[in-house]
Amino acid sequence: MTIADRIHITRRIGVPTWQTVLTRVLAIVAALVASGLVMLIMGFNPLEIYAQIVKSSVTSVRKLRETLNKTILLTVLSLGISVAFRMKFWNIGAEGQFYMGSFGAALIAFGFPELQPALLLPLMGLSAFVFGGIWAVIPALIKLKFTTSETLVTLMMNYIAIAFIAYLESGPWKDPKGLGVAKIATFPDNASMPTVFGIHAGWIITLVLVIVLTIMMKYSKFGYQIDVLGESETTARYAGMNTVKVTLIAVLISGGLCGIGGYMQASALEHSITSQLSGGLGFTAVITAWLAKLKPPVIVVVSFVFAMLLKSEVSLQALNMPSAITGIIQGVIIFFVLGSEFFINYRISLRKSVKEG
Repeated sequence: MTIADRIHITRRIGVPTWQTVLTRVLAIVAALVASGLVMLIMGFNPLEIYAQIVKSSVTSVRKLRETLNKTILLTVLSLGISVAFRMKFWNIGAEGQFYMGSFGAALIAFGFPELQPALLLPLMGLSAFVFGGIWAVIPALIKLKFTTSETLVTLMMNYIAIAFIAYLESGPWKDPKGLGVAKIATFPDNASMPTVFGIHAGWIITLVLVIVLTIMMKYSKFGYQIDVLGESETTARYAGMNTVKVTLIAVLISGGLCGIGGYMQASALEHSITSQLSGGLGFTAVITAWLAKLKPPVIVVVSFVFAMLLKSEVSLQALNMPSAITGIIQGVIIFFVLGSEFFINYRISLRKSVKEG
């Protein structure tokens, strides 16, 4: 009997919570150690790099504010993705839904510039939710009708949304005061989200969304339907669920939340919309949502860690360190954390060899 024949994998049942948490913490520690070894091989001091990551992201009010701004956007996008992922609808279109949400917010900002902020800002958020949600529902309808891969369709629709915003920049919405530069005009002052404790008010919206989604997914009938549908569509139908309705509503919420991310970024930080508005965070959010096991409170923590890594890229370059180091750290963390899930759910043992008579 070979070694491969002797390996026996069995599923763990009733794993204690403390053991699960400990395994994941050890996985992160192992990832940092492994990343450090890679840095040493590359000729860099890992302790210096880790210190620089912390220094460049949280050691001053300005740096912490910028890190939190990225955290807010990453969290909202990850929350949106998590709703669809729990249903096994692989929404890779957060980026496009983000841009269409920003477009929806801009429509209201430019269309009703005289409204008071107390009315204008909520309308911008609602419009962003609707446009982001519709952009997500389109691939859902295509999947329901033609059984297509939502992964490919949502991914391709990202580029359509970005190209649409780029068209607006150089076409119908081009700012006549932009001196020939392809850009969209700045929002009116009453369309800018206010700050609370030095950070834009989007952090309040984000915390509310975390609480609401936690309650919805754990205690509501709709959250239960999403989980059942994610486990087995056949079981959901057998239980009498309207799977089409549940799918469309869940995807609408998923895209709508990503659209709200676009609204917050446009209103609070950029005060306009551009084709570089997200900085690619829509794709990063897929990673943070998955690493957080689609749990809203954990998403906040993971998003903050990744925001620190992203914030440190420029400062690392200033020290003649390649910004790709942060990508290496992200990749190693993903590898170890996902690997730890195997050991949380499965046990490896060796069968005793059987001597042939």
